[in-house]
Amino acid sequence: MARVNASRRLKLRIFRWVVVVLLGLFFLLPLYAMLEFTTRAAGGGRSFEVWKTLANWGQIQEDYPDLSTGIVYSLEQAALTAVLMLILLVPTMVWIRLRLPWLRRPMEFLCLLPLTIPAIVLVVGLAPVYAWVTYLISGSSLWLTFAYVILVLPFAYRALDAGLSSIDVKTLSEAARSLGAGWGTVLWRVVLPNIRSAVLSAAFLSVALVLGEFTIASLLNRENLQVAINLLGKSSATISVAVSLVSLVLAFVLLFALSFVGGRRRSKEAS
Repeated sequence: MARVNASRRLKLRIFRWVVVVLLGLFFLLPLYAMLEFTTRAAGGGRSFEVWKTLANWGQIQEDYPDLSTGIVYSLEQAALTAVLMLILLVPTMVWIRLRLPWLRRPMEFLCLLPLTIPAIVLVVGLAPVYAWVTYLISGSSLWLTFAYVILVLPFAYRALDAGLSSIDVKTLSEAARSLGAGWGTVLWRVVLPNIRSAVLSAAFLSVALVLGEFTIASLLNRENLQVAINLLGKSSATISVAVSLVSLVLAFVLLFALSFVGGRRRSKEAS
């Protein structure tokens, strides 16, 4: 029996490694192809001029102003989206758990609803709104932040809901209130420190989604990183592919950091 179990464990371990290697090749080969394409030289050798250009922000602003504008807008949109999402969701979800538990299901339904609506349909609904925003206020691409908050709701809600489910929010808040703490203090100094990993997870997911969003920005004629990459691909394919590779690697790093945060949270709970 022991030999049979050992044989099964060995086969399972080999199967896991085979799956990991195949998936690694599946994801890494396209990235390697992109890197190889961006380092091709005219004579058949290798050149890193494209990457030297990307490392020089002043040169990017001078030679590729649309790209520099798109990068700045995307970073600002990502930061604002993460902040607005947390301001909107965290107090609302805590309040519902404490005072209105019957609203949890409707809240979950509303937050997950954007997953069922295609981006093109969202644009049809958002276009008249943004037309009025442009007419009354301005046509700044930063207004896309509000559309992106809607897009990230399903992912952020799941991350925050998992964090809040891992603690006893009601007991912690009642204990803090009995000691004289106000609701702001309860939220800031009691609840948030206990769901720090969930908050970081929601923020990372929001940033990764905003940095990769193209459809809404393109159809609404706004500027962001992906729109700039698309336009740049028509005039300079190597720079466009290089920037795409950087954005993919950045998204991978963010998701890897997300898994690290989640793993550390689970290890703390186990201890």
